[in-house]
Amino acid sequence: MPKYVIEREIPGAGTIPPHELKAISQKSCSVLKGLGPQIQWIHSFVTDDKIYCIYIAPDKETVLEHARQGGFPANSVAEVRTIIDPTTAE
Repeated sequence: MPKYVIEREIPGAGTIPPHELKAISQKSCSVLKGLGPQIQWIHSFVTDDKIYCIYIAPDKETVLEHARQGGFPANSVAEVRTIIDPTTAE
């Protein structure tokens, strides 16, 4: 199944308090449950003004539907073509 990187522009994301991050996560999980097992949230990276999320989904449209239902921005959705890391150099 394809993997996607979602860029969410959220000014001040890095200062969102833990209780609000929990609420956002709970909303995301609720929407995911409703969409079914074909879409999975792997993890997210929170930076100063953006959140980068990694999802597994059958297609980009499913990722965008999750964003729509959750009320989350999805400024960019890109399919991961391959993964490299330090072991790639070996």
